Amino acid sequence: MIGPAIAAAVAAGLAALPFFVSDYSLGLMIGMTGYVTLASAWALFSGHTRYISLATVAFYGTGAYTVAVLNEMMPYPAVLTCAAAIGAGLALVVGLSTLRLAGIYFVIFTFGLAELVRQVITWYEVNITGTLGRYIFLDITARGIYWQMLALAAVTIALTAFIRRHRLGLALKVIGDDETVAAHSGINLARTKLVAFTLSATIITLAGAIASPRWTYVEPVIVFNPTVSFLTVIMALLGGANRVWGPMMGAVPLFLLFEWLSVSFPDTYPVLLGLLFIGVVFLLPDGMLGTLDKWRRSTKKVPA
Repeated sequence: MIGPAIAAAVAAGLAALPFFVSDYSLGLMIGMTGYVTLASAWALFSGHTRYISLATVAFYGTGAYTVAVLNEMMPYPAVLTCAAAIGAGLALVVGLSTLRLAGIYFVIFTFGLAELVRQVITWYEVNITGTLGRYIFLDITARGIYWQMLALAAVTIALTAFIRRHRLGLALKVIGDDETVAAHSGINLARTKLVAFTLSATIITLAGAIASPRWTYVEPVIVFNPTVSFLTVIMALLGGANRVWGPMMGAVPLFLLFEWLSVSFPDTYPVLLGLLFIGVVFLLPDGMLGTLDKWRRSTKKVPA
C-alpha cells in the first residue's frame, strides 16, 4: 500500500517532468495520464459493482465537444464547469433509466449509448448548424494540459481511496457480490449505483474536456471513437479494477504497448487489441494486483 507521503512525492516528481522531457515525450505523458484518469474513474463505479460499462467515450466525447462549442463564449474555467455539469446531468438521466439493467443488457446499452450520442450530435451539426466539426481556440500549452490531467488523475485516485473507506464503498462492494443480499441488508440499490455512476461519468467528462485542446479541431468521429471505451476497460481489468492503484498499474504499461502496436502494426492493431482483451479476461480475472495477492497468500507457510 502506497502511503500519502510517498504518493505526494511521486505526484510532485511527475508534475516537474515536463521541464525535462521532449515535446514527444510530453505528448506520451499526456495520453498516459489521461488513460490513468479514465481507467480509475471507470473502476470507481464498475470495479466495485461489476457492471461493465462501455459508455466511457460517450462522456469523454461529450466533454470534448462541450469545450469545442463553448470555448469562444466563456472563460476556460467556466467551460470546464459546464462540461462537468453536462456530464453529470447526462449520467443522471442515463443512470435513472438503465441502472436497473444488469449483465449483458447493461453492456449492450452502454455500448449503444456512445453511438447514440455521436449520431445525435452529428445530426444536429449537419442539419441545424450546417457544419460538421469545430475548432478550439484556447491558449493552453501542452504543459498546462498535462498538469490539469495529472491533477484530475490524483483527485480520482484519492476519491477512490476515500470511497473504499466510506459507507458508499462498502455498499458498492456488497452490490457487486450479490444485489439480492444488498437489498435485504437495507442498501438503497438505485441511489448507491446512481451516485457512483454519476461521479465516474463526471470525471470522465472532465478528462475529455481537458484533453480537447490537444486536437485543435474536433468532430464526432474523432472524439467518440469506441476504441477509447475498450482500452479503458482492458486497462482497468488488467491492473485490478477493484483496487485503488490497479487501474494505474494497468493503464501505464498498456498505453505504451498500444502506442507501439499502433505504429508498428497499424493494420493488425485491432485484432491484437481484441486478443489482449480476451487474454486479460480469461488469464487475469482479478487483475495483476489481485493475482499477485493470491500468489503471496499461497506461498506463505502456515505455522505448525
